[in-house]
Amino acid sequence: MWSCIRRGLGAVVLFCGVMAVKSFANPAVEPQTVAQTVAAMKEKYGEAHAERIEKGVEQVARLWRPEDGDAEAFRQFCLEHFLTDDSLLEETLRRYDFNLEMIYGHNAELRRELHRPLDLDLGEPLRVDYLFAAYDPFAHINEDLFKTKVAFVALLNYPLYPLEVRLREGSQWSRRRWAECRLAQQFARRIPAEVQQAISEAFLKADNYINRYNIYMGNLRTPAGEKLFPDGLRLISHWGLRDELKAQYANPGGLKRQRLIYSVMQRIVRQEIPAEVIDNPQVVWDPVRNLVLKDGKWQPAEREPDRRYEHWLEVFRAVRRADPYCPDLPTFILRRFEEDREIPEDRVRELLTQVIDSPVTLQVARLIEKRLGRKLEPFDIWYSGFKPRAEFPEEKLNEIVRARYPDREAFQADLPRILTDLGFSAERAEFVASHVEVDPSRGAGHAMGPGRRVDKAHLRTRIGKNGMDYKGYNIAIHEFGHNVEQVFSSIAIDYFLLRGVPNTAFTEAFAFVFQSRDLALLGLHSDEGQAEALRALDTFWSTVEIGSVALVDMAVWHWMYEHPHASPAELRQATLDIARQVWNEHLAGPFRTRDVELLAIYSHMIDAGLYLPDYPLGFIIQYQIESYLKGRNLGAEMERMCRLGALTPDEWMRRAVGSPISAEPLIRGAAQALQRLGAK
Repeated sequence: MWSCIRRGLGAVVLFCGVMAVKSFANPAVEPQTVAQTVAAMKEKYGEAHAERIEKGVEQVARLWRPEDGDAEAFRQFCLEHFLTDDSLLEETLRRYDFNLEMIYGHNAELRRELHRPLDLDLGEPLRVDYLFAAYDPFAHINEDLFKTKVAFVALLNYPLYPLEVRLREGSQWSRRRWAECRLAQQFARRIPAEVQQAISEAFLKADNYINRYNIYMGNLRTPAGEKLFPDGLRLISHWGLRDELKAQYANPGGLKRQRLIYSVMQRIVRQEIPAEVIDNPQVVWDPVRNLVLKDGKWQPAEREPDRRYEHWLEVFRAVRRADPYCPDLPTFILRRFEEDREIPEDRVRELLTQVIDSPVTLQVARLIEKRLGRKLEPFDIWYSGFKPRAEFPEEKLNEIVRARYPDREAFQADLPRILTDLGFSAERAEFVASHVEVDPSRGAGHAMGPGRRVDKAHLRTRIGKNGMDYKGYNIAIHEFGHNVEQVFSSIAIDYFLLRGVPNTAFTEAFAFVFQSRDLALLGLHSDEGQAEALRALDTFWSTVEIGSVALVDMAVWHWMYEHPHASPAELRQATLDIARQVWNEHLAGPFRTRDVELLAIYSHMIDAGLYLPDYPLGFIIQYQIESYLKGRNLGAEMERMCRLGALTPDEWMRRAVGSPISAEPLIRGAAQALQRLGAK
């Protein structure tokens, strides 16, 4: 599940990015005023500071508004607040570092608490809870810091660096210079509070929609009237449906259940699902024929309106309102890739297609067919037979997990043991565990980082009345990986301004590192050599799957920008068309079938705003990290890596594992795994 806002410094960073250092017209500050101010400052402070003066004045002038003061007020501000003494610059940086931790951290904690009734399984929310959750404590922070001139002091004294400069020169920068860079980035945009609030509300509504999108599996029937799932099994779309489909590879008769789940998914993405079956335990549904049972008769039912695509459009229109305030990166797409990820979209696409279109993909597909004893079907994009857990029936795993974790408190108490089993020292395990709080999730699960160094990270996972099942445990271990990263990169870091990892793909990588060890943490082990080969193939196939989904997500966002006034019905049709196109271009060969729409099922598309590319990037990064970790201590190395903080992705990778991001290790590892398993 999506897990963090980049560096945790509020929505301004996520949605607005950094403005390239270049001039553009600003009627509040005339060019003549800028020139006169620069001249006066050079006279006062000397030509030795000319370059910093020119850059700082330009940065302030770009965002100065009439309400901030007239030309004389602008000139006086720059003259009074420019710093030349290096020790004072460092002391001021430290003051910003502490104060912003207080401001952003307390507001992050406030937002988390206001969302508790919606995020956690604490009973039915009150109507007023939705109103409180719609309040965004970050909405006015940016503007308030401009009004108080706090933002302008930072812009006057610390330079903004475009992405190309950060990529080219960042390897030579000190920790302090990186902190100065990230400080200036906090104030690179000036987005009106009402725009920020609209963005927050759109994402909140989409998230609430997804969190309540559950299917009661015991109410499903085949066209022959068969009941394939037990009563009480309530699965959220898409996570729960996907994970149940994966689990059926280990069960006799699982193929019939998988095909029924596939029919459910098709009805969801086509928006053909009857509205009354969503999160409703009272209605019996045949998804193949798309009929519901009423008064003993099977009959059609009114489909859900295009709410799925309506929410997606609302998110698009909300974030698009920020575009005029970001002239250098004038689309949400550009901001997500070049600022949030600091990896250009073309490079991300290249990394993904390098894996998906590799000859290894076809070889792995044929191996899966051999292992299944049948031709691939579209849902085999989620084949889980390479996972060590494929050896164990789901019922057995559920039994083991429920016995160990009957409630939230049991999982909370076991966190130190989990960490020591992963290689952390007893002291560091206690340190991390003391900074993680386990909560019962209303949705599939997610992780929330600490707002301040004295705060805790929060791990949310589903825990049923009968205890935690294997799905909840698997998600919990994944989210715990996020939490451990968050503790080291937020609490144990030198600068708050550098908190976090380069982007979400990196925290996903650590979550995958933990998740891949979930069975070992239960005391279930396989032959290590065989297990290593299977993990390589599982990571590769997972990258093919989620990388293809990410390509759909990316293409749909481009379509929305090309059709900004589209209706939900038009977006639905475009999404299905794009899903088929991506499948036909990249997967039709390995699967030997065309025109599949399944890649449109991911709920992240609706409520997470171009989040999906982070998952395949996370797998690619995970494999590089895993390769580096061989023969090394996971606990010590993970802490060292996470404490590097929010550098640019390639720079972080160079310092962490010795080379920039590359898909080659994963492709090579999968090819070697095929050889080890004797696949042709």
